[in-house]
Amino acid sequence: MKPGLRMALSLVALALAGSPALAQGIIDEWSSVKAPPPPPLKPVTVDDKTTALLMLDFLNQNCAPRPRCAASIPKVAKLAASAREKGVTVIYSVFPSAKAADVVPALTPKSGEGMVSGGSDKFIGTDLEKMLKDKGIKTVIVVGTGANGAVLYTASGAAMRGFQVIVPVEGMSTESLYAEQFTAWELANAPTVAQKVTLTSLATVNF
Repeated sequence: MKPGLRMALSLVALALAGSPALAQGIIDEWSSVKAPPPPPLKPVTVDDKTTALLMLDFLNQNCAPRPRCAASIPKVAKLAASAREKGVTVIYSVFPSAKAADVVPALTPKSGEGMVSGGSDKFIGTDLEKMLKDKGIKTVIVVGTGANGAVLYTASGAAMRGFQVIVPVEGMSTESLYAEQFTAWELANAPTVAQKVTLTSLATVNF
């Protein structure tokens, strides 16, 4: 290697080593990270015939012990009642060790409503995509717990499969505010997903 090139490479290496932004990883800089501005919430009006409401993992095992999930139940129940009144398709999910009887009483599925059993992404290993497409569904409203589990991954999975996705932020819950904040930010900013996702409020979902 020519002496001049060797020197130039050495200077680049020294510059990189001396740059705090490049020398440190995110763990080192964790306490200096400032939360970005919140994503905007937009009112939505859906087509009743081509929209489904996905009710994810509202179970006695995981919702009742989470104060934020328990607090969301009356609002989600009102959303579900409005959806049913307009004939919107309602589909539930449970995790693999649970069953329909484990859904919290205030959100009990009605006769004929669909249900799938799966992990965080309810499309994986289930018939959810087929159930939606067989009914001509183009838009899904996603509510559930946990926000950074079932809601994040199922909403992302729906977006990646071409569905329009609506997420009312009061209808997603988990153990911590940070996890909910992260979920809202990720859905509003993730490549491919963000173009299909609308964050909204339960009060501004119109059937």
